[in-house]
Amino acid sequence: MPTVSDRGRIMPDSPIRKLAPLAHEAKERGVKVFHLNIGQPDLPTPPEALAAIRSIDREILEYTPSEGILSFRQKLAKYYHKFDIDVTADDIIVTSGGSEAVTFAFMSCLDPGDEIIVPEPAYANYEAFAIVAGAKIKSIPGDIEEGFVLPPIEEFEKLITSKTKGIMICNPNNPTGYLYTQQEMNAIRDLVKKYDLYLFSDEVYREFCYTGAPYISAFHLDGIEQNVVLVDSVSKRYSECGLRIGALITKNKDVKKNVMKFCQARLSPPLIGQIAAEASLDADPEYMLNNYNEYVQRRKFLIDGLNRIDGVYSPIPMGAFYTVARLPVDNADKFCAWLLSDFQFEGQTVFLAPASGFYTGSDKGQDEVRIAYVLNKNDLGVCLKILTEALKVYPGRKER
Repeated sequence: MPTVSDRGRIMPDSPIRKLAPLAHEAKERGVKVFHLNIGQPDLPTPPEALAAIRSIDREILEYTPSEGILSFRQKLAKYYHKFDIDVTADDIIVTSGGSEAVTFAFMSCLDPGDEIIVPEPAYANYEAFAIVAGAKIKSIPGDIEEGFVLPPIEEFEKLITSKTKGIMICNPNNPTGYLYTQQEMNAIRDLVKKYDLYLFSDEVYREFCYTGAPYISAFHLDGIEQNVVLVDSVSKRYSECGLRIGALITKNKDVKKNVMKFCQARLSPPLIGQIAAEASLDADPEYMLNNYNEYVQRRKFLIDGLNRIDGVYSPIPMGAFYTVARLPVDNADKFCAWLLSDFQFEGQTVFLAPASGFYTGSDKGQDEVRIAYVLNKNDLGVCLKILTEALKVYPGRKER
């Protein structure tokens, strides 16, 4: 029998999806499963997007340009201008989701053996995308007790070697909801400039910042315009995860030229997705405002509820729609699996994502979970009750 690749062997399982078979089995047993494991918003997609899909009148669903439809890229540029991100349509490449944007960024900027520094906990698939590119992540873990603030920049500098090629951030952060400050972003900028590194910046949650502090884009940082590769997606802000439309934005012409080769090799991003995403940019401003206000309410409801449960602690997330919570359990991976395989409360259980999968190369996150507040407050209330009851009887409960 032929052997599989070493690359496939070392690819990490998704902490978000790896327990899905247990959730399916629970549903087969008649248990209702509340999904707080994945960032799939339950809020409606903009009606403009749905109308655009319904009104498609074409005889052929053709390829689009490899870099994406021009009218869509032009409207995206205008959208970014609202956030003082000075880019043109020529700086934007449409991708098949934000995931492809990160993958193409790594493939275009990194060689096998190159290293990138990532503050953690971080979106789990960054490690997978780095493996695809043959690169290695050097991680700097944050601390839940400190609210997951950016570790001191001196800790970043200690990890820099001749192989270091870039820094990867997510702002606002998935999975913690942390929002980087101007001071933190300036420190990253100075390090990028000092060592001439790439700054890969995932900014898909920019619409969801819950403090008075401004959202700081990597493109707001002076002097590193040629170093920045920004990643975006319509999935979260418009509840369009299934469209698979993202974007890679860079002013670096050499990077763009490399990225375009990968884009041409995969032919084109989805036509229907681009049509719907372009229409979404015309959504009524009330659409985003209503979504924003809903997440603000859910955030307060969930965080207050979590911190009232004996032994549970969650810092207040300042952006996105996730939080990382510490639980009084021996092992969060075992606990999350147990919730699905062995526990139910009034015929219901909850699907959480163990946070260990959002760290690399460390034993951190063993008693932490990521929770996505993508369900309405009534459902979140049920989930808090389920979690409370589960922790009372979990065999591996760990008293603090």
